[in-house]
Amino acid sequence: MSKALQLKTAEIEKISHLDYFNIAVSVDCVIFGYDDKELKVLLIKSDLEEFEGLYSLLGDLVRPDEDLDTASYRILKERTGLDDVYLEQVHAFGEISRHPSGRVITIAYYSLLDIKNHKLKLSNNELHWHSLSEIKKLAFDHKKILDTSLRSLQEQVMEQPVVFNLLPEKFSLRELQELYESILGIELDRRNFRKKISVKDWLQDLNEMETNLSHRPGKLYSVKKQYQRKMQHS
Repeated sequence: MSKALQLKTAEIEKISHLDYFNIAVSVDCVIFGYDDKELKVLLIKSDLEEFEGLYSLLGDLVRPDEDLDTASYRILKERTGLDDVYLEQVHAFGEISRHPSGRVITIAYYSLLDIKNHKLKLSNNELHWHSLSEIKKLAFDHKKILDTSLRSLQEQVMEQPVVFNLLPEKFSLRELQELYESILGIELDRRNFRKKISVKDWLQDLNEMETNLSHRPGKLYSVKKQYQRKMQHS
């Protein structure tokens, strides 16, 4: 006959594992932007002496009274003034020595936005956009977080309609291909790209043409409403 399960209270569990309950949790936001045919990321100057002169992602500790998603939108609002941006959880990073103040596990979120339609409302600590191609080193392990988030984006772009927040509401197939090339870091064959996009059925033909261009105008499209990614937090 099996023995009855010996139950313990949550308080006893906490007392017997005090070190386990002294680990901080943070959120880091990887905000990708697109401008002038170039993929960029939003960075802020680190205010920690240990990382003097280095930039970091937008992050902060999660408060005791908030969940992860709430923390991600709070941090974004406090650092940039933006409150209409969709954020998606990417990955957790928990190397023991990743934070100089102690054990901190961070959860990375990423977002995609059209820089021209999202003007930053704050500029504290030299907050501004940086071209991905120019970033060599960041504070903490933020370069690793950035690289991981970029790989996640690259893995999704041809299978899921994730990139359209980087474009204006109306765009041409040429503009869409240029965006894909900036994300993937490669040149794409025009005919093959258009064939792959057409079978996805993500786009709505607007029956409009580009205007005021020096080159031959292309047809304009928008992403179908069911694929539009909106902010899920209020």
